[in-house]
Amino acid sequence: MRIAVVGGGPGGLFFAALIRQADPSSAVTVFERNRADDTFGFGVVFSDRTLEAIHEADPVLRAALTEHGRHWDDIEVRLKGERIRCGGNGMAAVVRRTLLLLLQERARSVGADLRFSTEVTLDDLAGYDLVVAADGSSSRIREELGPGLGSQVETATAKFIWFGTDHLFDGLTFIHERGPDGVFAVHGYPISDTMSTFIVETDEASWRRAGLDAFDESLPPGASDLRSKAYLERLFAEQIEGGRLLTNNSRWAGFRTRRTRHWHTLTPRPVVLLGDAAHTAHFSVGSGTKMAMEDAVALSRALAGHPGDLGTALASYERAAQPPVRHIQDSARPSLAWWESFGSYYDALEPWQFAYHFMSRSISDARLARRAPQFTGWAHRRWRDLHGAAPLETRFESAGWSAPGRLLDVVAAADGVPAAVRGESDLPLSVTPLPGAWGALLRAPDTEAGLPGLCDSIAAGPALVAVHGGTALTRTRLCEEARMRAGLPVLLIERESDRDRALTTVLSGRADLVGVLT
Repeated sequence: MRIAVVGGGPGGLFFAALIRQADPSSAVTVFERNRADDTFGFGVVFSDRTLEAIHEADPVLRAALTEHGRHWDDIEVRLKGERIRCGGNGMAAVVRRTLLLLLQERARSVGADLRFSTEVTLDDLAGYDLVVAADGSSSRIREELGPGLGSQVETATAKFIWFGTDHLFDGLTFIHERGPDGVFAVHGYPISDTMSTFIVETDEASWRRAGLDAFDESLPPGASDLRSKAYLERLFAEQIEGGRLLTNNSRWAGFRTRRTRHWHTLTPRPVVLLGDAAHTAHFSVGSGTKMAMEDAVALSRALAGHPGDLGTALASYERAAQPPVRHIQDSARPSLAWWESFGSYYDALEPWQFAYHFMSRSISDARLARRAPQFTGWAHRRWRDLHGAAPLETRFESAGWSAPGRLLDVVAAADGVPAAVRGESDLPLSVTPLPGAWGALLRAPDTEAGLPGLCDSIAAGPALVAVHGGTALTRTRLCEEARMRAGLPVLLIERESDRDRALTTVLSGRADLVGVLT
């Protein structure tokens, strides 16, 4: 079989090496539009927990990380002069260019033909039995196929820019700094003995106030935003101890989450998508490089397992590769939402609670405790020191109404709408004010697009705001909007009891209480 791989990034190169090992009779050609030693970006990072399948398929990545990379266990969160560490997060990173050169060497050693500075279209590849589109999130091959694959993109409101720095971080470090124009945050991690990756995120309003929207986006790839580089070097000078930021196509963007329903087609000719051409997930949760390399493993296994039957092989690839990608993307959405709102968390929460809120953005207290028992135990002790009781056993009082704890029953009316919350007395819930103590009932929308302005409808004087309906994400975001920006106590109403989730919600400050419909 003749296979054309379009895109010489880690996913495409890894697939070329794997399929040549699995089927030495295959003729594999990799087409890459850039030169062999070109690369955009600085480093790639991998979680220890996710590398087993890649290492099992081929030792090239393990060798790259062991011989050329950096490894760490702790995540550090910095804000307001405090540095808070959370263990149990084993990760490793390596310079992207180093990884690419090792993968190129590996692919060549098993007989793949690598052609650099060569841009191709589907028409150029008519003689191949299979085209693997590994040409990134802006895949030209995918776009040539039209809308039939069902590819959709959602662009985040938060802005990010990618730099390197000659400052060497100990491990993955998140820095949050309020400057004169707003709050900016850094994801920093070491990728060699001399360099770290330095990603900055901020909200759009802060970005515009700082004048960082002035860069000419029409400039061709390769040009970097030097004005933003200078601004951020000044803002984070203390954190990087006077070090320099390093540029490589460094320019602001909003993260684009891509989801694609079908990853392959047999018409007009067999084409299959791999890596960012099919899917992306925010870098705070998923490594695009790791996901692409996992796709390469799944695709090579599917092709080797169904020789001579491309239709069955490509369908098998989708069945194997799509579920883990969906899981990562589902986890990434709450994390991305966190980064879109981190300025309000910075202002509303104390450093200890901010750090716990951050670490629990995609996982529950129980999972976090298994991973990082010392950090989780410390956060629980901080709550006890402040309130004199465990989170869910802490008494609550507001506007003449009280409850003995933070996990409560909620009574529903005949139509299923929450009607009252049971505390030391029943608190009626209503969309309009009631005599005496009452709770303002607020329905969360089904999508995040419906969130803006909902808190403006809350009448004055409620003991709390009770949020129900919508999705788990929109309920949580509406609770945070009411609690952190409107300054009101909040009850999050769930349909089923989950003590672990309730504990996470209260300890993190996402809501003051959790109610369960009875």
